[in-house]
Amino acid sequence: MAQAVFSQPPKQIWDIIAPVKGRIVGAIALAGLSVTAGLGSLLAVPLIAAELLSDLPNPTVIWRWIALAVGLVAIAFTTRTLAFNASHLAAFKLEVILRTALTEQLAQVPLGYVVTMGSGAIKKLVQDDVKSLHGFVADSTPLFGQVYTVPVLSLIVMLVADWRLGLVTLAVLPVGMIFMRLALRDYRRQRAAYDQANEAMNGVIIEFVQGMQVVRTFDDGSSSFARFQRSLDTFTQKLRDWTAKTQLSGRLGTLLFEPLPTLLIIAIVGTGLMVQGSLTAPRLLVFFLFAPRLCGAFKPIFTLSHFINQSNAGALRIGAVLAEPALPQPEIPQHPHDASIRLKNVTFSYSEDRPALQDISLTIPPGTVTALVGPSGAGKTTLARLIPRFWDVAAGAIEIGGVDVRHMTSETLMSSVSFVFQETFLMHDTLRNNIKLGRPEATDESVEAAARAAQAHEFILTLPNGYDTIAGERGTRLSGGQRQRITIARAILQDNPILVLDEATAFADPENEALIQGAIASITQGKTLVVIAHRLSTIMHADQIAVLDQGRLVELGKHDQLLQTDGGLYTRLWTRHQQAQNWELSVRSHRLAANPNSISAIDEVTT
Repeated sequence: MAQAVFSQPPKQIWDIIAPVKGRIVGAIALAGLSVTAGLGSLLAVPLIAAELLSDLPNPTVIWRWIALAVGLVAIAFTTRTLAFNASHLAAFKLEVILRTALTEQLAQVPLGYVVTMGSGAIKKLVQDDVKSLHGFVADSTPLFGQVYTVPVLSLIVMLVADWRLGLVTLAVLPVGMIFMRLALRDYRRQRAAYDQANEAMNGVIIEFVQGMQVVRTFDDGSSSFARFQRSLDTFTQKLRDWTAKTQLSGRLGTLLFEPLPTLLIIAIVGTGLMVQGSLTAPRLLVFFLFAPRLCGAFKPIFTLSHFINQSNAGALRIGAVLAEPALPQPEIPQHPHDASIRLKNVTFSYSEDRPALQDISLTIPPGTVTALVGPSGAGKTTLARLIPRFWDVAAGAIEIGGVDVRHMTSETLMSSVSFVFQETFLMHDTLRNNIKLGRPEATDESVEAAARAAQAHEFILTLPNGYDTIAGERGTRLSGGQRQRITIARAILQDNPILVLDEATAFADPENEALIQGAIASITQGKTLVVIAHRLSTIMHADQIAVLDQGRLVELGKHDQLLQTDGGLYTRLWTRHQQAQNWELSVRSHRLAANPNSISAIDEVTT
């Protein structure tokens, strides 16, 4: 989409608004015509005054000038309305173009890039940055017709009326320009710091709101609210620093561009010239009418400068995303021969500091279960997400069915691999459509069969609208176990030969854990399963267990084989798991008798 709309990745605001350039040029031309007609109507006033002050005023001439002024005012109003209509329609069209281009681009770049961006940055990009461009196109582009037309025409009229007073009027402006220039110094760096703080605050707000249930359950908000408060304080301080550096010079510059100082100077100098007899009242009236327009015309320039700088920062971020290389697609697509997975000397790194995975080789036969275990940070999730090509490996290769995943189209790969992670995602839509997400064409019978296999059919029928019940934002109207079973039903309906499973029962209660385990048993029959294991008891019967540590494959084998390795990492992990399972509460009761007929007990709980 980005390539279809933009000939090359946009690097500044003018590149971003190129798709609606024709409409914008039309809006600017209409705005320029409106300003010209408006100034022409003003020019009729001193001409009427000159006729009235003549020895023999001609009513016909006066009414002719009045009619011309009224006609010009009508033209000015009409063209101004048309200009803003054109600019607003262009702005709305640009919003559609950019949001469509961004969402399609985010669907084409590696999934890992989207994950790394985070929801806060994506929200700011697609909503706030595009909205800032809407404001620029809708409200600012007509100003270009004004800021270029008004100063030129006003200055020409005043110099023709009296070149001396025209130069005096013009002399005030450079001083104001100096102060405004000081107010805009170091804008780019200050804006970047402001946007960075704003983006961080957005991310923390989203995190805080999404975790509100946990926050309200486990504390009074004092600790969980601290991160949000710190991000808010940082944002506020950046804004204060920026304001402090520009406040004085900005106010002085704005003051000098107000009409009153200029009109005061014109009144003093103009009165002196009239006393000398070298300036007439109608010509002085020209300056009283046009000088405020000249001064006022420069204020929109600063407004435009602010809009351009503000919008350009968003345009740069939009351009950076649109310029991000899409996930490379093969020229000659290949299809996997079976559901086997093979990692050949795979190395991957998120940054240049330290590889997340180093020289991992692993073969997963079709129809088998392979568990990935290891300490936190060992690289289990990274390895699992490389299989559906969240990122491309830095070295080595990952093959599915004897074909390098880089030689498959995204559609082929996604039709081969399903994944169920701990982080469940449901759309604000019906449960039926959430289950059909991977197969929109599926029949209601297929959806119900998948829900039955996922142990979800019974609880769905208890809901007010059954399968047509709205899940809520991110599935908030369902329990965690129910959401997980809906995502498993989605994977069952998709029916891909390979399943990557990030321990779906890690945070489930015993009842839901049993149901989810039953659902997983339905989905894994005859499929190649890769499990990221947190509870080692769930993978005791896996065909092979791959033990990772610090990004390396350190052990590989079945459960019993790995336990025979004295001092091995898996043996240590299993020992800790067993100790955790054997943790229990013991209750010791001490009876205290106040009298023979009354007995109370104090239970001391020890671990």
